[in-house]
Amino acid sequence: MRYALLLCCLLRVCFAQTLHGRVTGAHGEPVAGATVRVLNTVVEATTGADGRFTLAVGAAAGGVGRTAKAPPDGAARRDAASTARLTLYVTAPGYASRIVSGDSLDISLAPAIRQLDDIVVSAGKKEENSRDLPLSLTTLNAAAAERLWAMEDLRDEVSNLYAAGPGDGRDVISIRGVTSTSYDPAVTTYVDGVSAMSLKSYIPQLFDVDRIEVLKGPQGTLYGRNALGGVINVITRPPTGERKAFVEADLGNYDQQRYSAGLQLPVVRDRLFLSAAVLYEGRHGFYTNDYTHTDFDRQHRFGGNYALRYLAGNHWSVEGTFKHLENRNNGAFPLMATPGMVLAHPYHVDQNAVTTMVDNTVNASLAARYAGPRFTFSTQTAYASNYRIYQQPIDGDFSPVDAITLINNYGKPWNKVSNVTEELRFGSAAAARGLKAGGWDWTAGLYGFYQDVPTKQGTHYGKDAALVGSPDSNYAIVDNSTQYGAGLAAYGQVTRHLAHGWSMTAGLRYDYEHNHERVYGAYVPDGGSASTIQPDTAANASYGAFSPMGAIAKTLDPHTSAYARYARGYRTGGLTAISGDPTQPPLYPYKPEYSNNWEAGVKGAYGRVTADIALFYCVINDVQVPTLELPAGVTVTKNAGRLESRGLDADVQALLATGLRLTYGFGLTHATYDKLDLSQNGSAEDLKGKTQVFTPDMTSNLGLQYTVKLDSKWSAHIRGEWIYRGRQYFDLANKIEQGAYQVVNAGAGVAYGDVTLEGWARNLSKTRYIAYAYDFGATHLGDPCTYGVTLRWAGRL
Repeated sequence: MRYALLLCCLLRVCFAQTLHGRVTGAHGEPVAGATVRVLNTVVEATTGADGRFTLAVGAAAGGVGRTAKAPPDGAARRDAASTARLTLYVTAPGYASRIVSGDSLDISLAPAIRQLDDIVVSAGKKEENSRDLPLSLTTLNAAAAERLWAMEDLRDEVSNLYAAGPGDGRDVISIRGVTSTSYDPAVTTYVDGVSAMSLKSYIPQLFDVDRIEVLKGPQGTLYGRNALGGVINVITRPPTGERKAFVEADLGNYDQQRYSAGLQLPVVRDRLFLSAAVLYEGRHGFYTNDYTHTDFDRQHRFGGNYALRYLAGNHWSVEGTFKHLENRNNGAFPLMATPGMVLAHPYHVDQNAVTTMVDNTVNASLAARYAGPRFTFSTQTAYASNYRIYQQPIDGDFSPVDAITLINNYGKPWNKVSNVTEELRFGSAAAARGLKAGGWDWTAGLYGFYQDVPTKQGTHYGKDAALVGSPDSNYAIVDNSTQYGAGLAAYGQVTRHLAHGWSMTAGLRYDYEHNHERVYGAYVPDGGSASTIQPDTAANASYGAFSPMGAIAKTLDPHTSAYARYARGYRTGGLTAISGDPTQPPLYPYKPEYSNNWEAGVKGAYGRVTADIALFYCVINDVQVPTLELPAGVTVTKNAGRLESRGLDADVQALLATGLRLTYGFGLTHATYDKLDLSQNGSAEDLKGKTQVFTPDMTSNLGLQYTVKLDSKWSAHIRGEWIYRGRQYFDLANKIEQGAYQVVNAGAGVAYGDVTLEGWARNLSKTRYIAYAYDFGATHLGDPCTYGVTLRWAGRL
């Protein structure tokens, strides 16, 4: 009995240890309400009024425990054996966040106006210091993300990134000259660990965001398909044991309205946590339709982000999320037929076919996570769907004539895209991670998906069809396509920490995909019966892709590190749709395209200054060239060339003085085709030497903000942004060009406690520039000057 009692006591110590600590400010004052979290576990705590907290950890500091509050006795104790190998992340409102490693749990925080944040990212499929990753990475924290309303706003914040769309809410994103105008992107987006799969199933609106990570260069090893040019990770605010909420209202010209609200709270103490946020946006159109003399692109949308997290014991957590966006756009494509027309008549269109676009997206996921003394494990199952139609036919010739309209309102299930994904991942335990010589960090996993894309679209030729070269009028060509795709992947990546500050990382992934597509085309005269012009045809395509990577890094001194990296990425292949081009048969397969990227960089953190610079060289083989064919309105994709891209990224953050913060991103990209052979409508064209589309040759993003504390409650701030974008092209022949231009944004506000009032202006310089253009000439301008006010409350309940 005596030995049994002794064994029970030992087990209790090993598996239910509690560690106590204290968080203080720069002058030793207690910091209440700070969050202390053990990275790569479910352990977290909130400090009490005296700044003290308790963490419940397991054996050898590898286990996890439930959220704990401050100890009632106020004792500040530590167990060096338990904490030396753990990494803590400490955050508190008004203070710079800190990453703490070592055996001390007495933690001091500096005010945010006097110190830069330490940044934790999950870009490597685990939580770690962004400075430790051997790749070029830009991270925006919650405060920076609050300035962004949609994904395309990232172009004002991230070097060598460009994003824009034709006005329908789906953006082409380019990083370092790697891009695509098809629905399979070259830069993939993940939201809370779930792949968006394609432009048809992701939510572009940004709200309730905790941070955004932009990974530059191929990320095929960990992220797989469509991570050819990089990855954008959006992480929303997770449910925690804290009681917090926010309410925000934005009002601006063009009757801009944006209202959002959210809360986080425990449902069952230390066990069940809830977070919820909602968004409403609306505005009058930026454009006037001269044909109807009304606003053209008036739009409104409603979205939500909800999550529930359950801590099931000391090692497991389960989290479910649900996201949705219902978008209505009365004028989804504010385009003029040529660049000359849009610049001569800015923010005007002349379209006779007016409609409302219905665009509904739903994302849901269920994840379980285990963090134990020997390894970590997670599984995440996700579902996404998008239903997008035009309630009435939409203008396809972008003019007042009755020549071409597009029809896709054929009822469900047509034009409802759905995806199911599953990822299983194992990794080294939290206590095993670290930079100690001889240590190993590893991650391995399996990934699978299924995608269903039923598409039906009609191209109607009206009474003026002869003006666009049609031999007939008053008829429609209706294309039907049912596409199914499925894939499996296995991957692994390991890092070995060596002596003298060296580390080596290697990884490999193999993806296999299978696509099946069936097409049918019909000629339908107005008031008549359909006749077949494309017989019912089916085809299959399968392919595999290896995505290796390797990196070596060296810590040069306590503040500086350097790395060299090779990585490969790929963009999925597939089958073409029906094409009106006689040289392009239906369901002709096109291969995946592959990028091979070599990169070298230096990262430095010098107190009040961080600076990162990277040089890159990337080669893309079997480049997929998507071409939107009119008047059919379908995209045809071909493997047509080889692209080389080279340049540099440079990012700097600095506190120039107390409260004076500078952020600067600079990018150079020279991306040209050394082979590009296009064949359209029976003719061939050699475009060797042409510059890649949607790729400014230079980006320069400067932000300067000054914040001053007026007293214990009041503060004021002023912010200015200068954005420069170099010359870029929008068609492969380089005939549609936008020269270099500059945009100025500004804002100023005051805060009292938890309430902030701010005035803002975007494109204060009133710059008119082409933001997007199709290769056939239809052009969309960047947004005009907008301004307004924001009122926000964010605090604890």
